[in-house]
Amino acid sequence: MLEQGKGILEEEPWYVSAMSNLSSLIMAALPDLNWAGFYLMRKDRLTVGPFQGKPACIHIAPGKGVCGAAVARDETVVVPDVHQFPGHIACDSASESEIVIPIHANGQVAAVLDIDSPVKNRFSPEDREKLEALVRLMEEKISWAER
Repeated sequence: MLEQGKGILEEEPWYVSAMSNLSSLIMAALPDLNWAGFYLMRKDRLTVGPFQGKPACIHIAPGKGVCGAAVARDETVVVPDVHQFPGHIACDSASESEIVIPIHANGQVAAVLDIDSPVKNRFSPEDREKLEALVRLMEEKISWAER
């Protein structure tokens, strides 16, 4: 997945195209997912970006839900059972576990990678490691320019 991600980012580093194809890559490469995508920091809150899955929450405030917690803590948040996470935002009632990884630009959180699964305890330490490596690659390669 990392090599394919590198190819996507080298072909087109613009964040919209890159995130669109990366969300598709993640859905195809990892089994047992029901949502994979990105939320972008915009006007001091997360706004839904490119994703694969059912329609999602449009805005999330920092500190709210798993995505907002990842922003507020500025760290990866892995939730084995979303029903045990205080303040979990259920965009898809089928979601049982979740991983959210902050993406940085210019030293600040610019976006998050958010992945949900309909299976409890879906995200292993190895999954976390691979996904964090993909995010580090994004931080190096992605272009945040509008055009």
